[in-house]
Amino acid sequence: MKINPAIFREYDIRGVVGKDYDEEFAYQLGRAFARLIKDKGGKKVSIGRDCRLSSPDLSQALIKGMVDSGLVVINLGIITTPMLYFSLFHLNTDGGIQVSGSHNPPDQNGFKICVGKETIWGEEIQKVRRIIEGEDYPSGKGSVREYELIGSYVDYILKNIRLKRPLKVVIDAGNGTAGPVAPKVLKGLGCELVELYCEMDGRFPNHHPDPTVLKNIEELRRRVVAEKAEVGFGYDGDSDRLGLVDERGEVIWGDIIMILLSRALLKEVPGAVIIGEVKCTHRLFNDIKSKGGRPIMWKAGHSLIKAKMKEVGAELGGEMSGHIF
Repeated sequence: MKINPAIFREYDIRGVVGKDYDEEFAYQLGRAFARLIKDKGGKKVSIGRDCRLSSPDLSQALIKGMVDSGLVVINLGIITTPMLYFSLFHLNTDGGIQVSGSHNPPDQNGFKICVGKETIWGEEIQKVRRIIEGEDYPSGKGSVREYELIGSYVDYILKNIRLKRPLKVVIDAGNGTAGPVAPKVLKGLGCELVELYCEMDGRFPNHHPDPTVLKNIEELRRRVVAEKAEVGFGYDGDSDRLGLVDERGEVIWGDIIMILLSRALLKEVPGAVIIGEVKCTHRLFNDIKSKGGRPIMWKAGHSLIKAKMKEVGAELGGEMSGHIF
């Protein structure tokens, strides 16, 4: 199959739907993914998608390719990207794919790919390209079933997190996938909640779904102050990026979020290894060290950070982009 090599990025596959790739490509990707999974002795996989208008058709084509190649597919429907990662462990699957355009414009979409319990990147992404180009697909007849994950995901969080006291919180879901999930979690923790744009809409009509860009969280900042809230949370389209606003409406950037989290962590796990990416300020690494932690500066990219965390046994990792692990 002839494909556009430019859509194969360092950490995912991504492009403009209808221009860079289409549903036929998604079908072929499903078949190539089956090759990766079967080559490692796997068979069961989980598939999720975001709320973009192109995601249902891409997801269905992807699933058909997997089933036609002998995989047992658990279709999770619309979920956040962190929920897809959760499913790998909760459902003990051999891999998974999230159909998502993340924080990019509505006409774009993509695929975040996990083999085993890890996201693939770099050469493994290029391996997918070569499999598709050579049409080196396994045979077999698989199956698909639907599974409702949100209840298990919310329950897991609520069983493992307690607040010292309830907070008043403003959340801006940006019409993305955080809308059905974040309010359940925060209300379950006892928070008083003010909701902005929690209705999913893949056109993202109110603002671009990236909370790390100031103009996209202007209303969140105003509402935190107006509502006399203590904190504001902003999410990107697939809810794996976090934007944070304090009670004054000031933005707390990714490295400062990491400082706050690392200070709390080091009280419970003295000497913990904590990873920040190269764009974080030295203030983060100095603060971790001053509190008895072991800071590591590493390359940017969620797959690279997670791989390094596993390698060195880090308890926490994060990026300026708002990815926290």
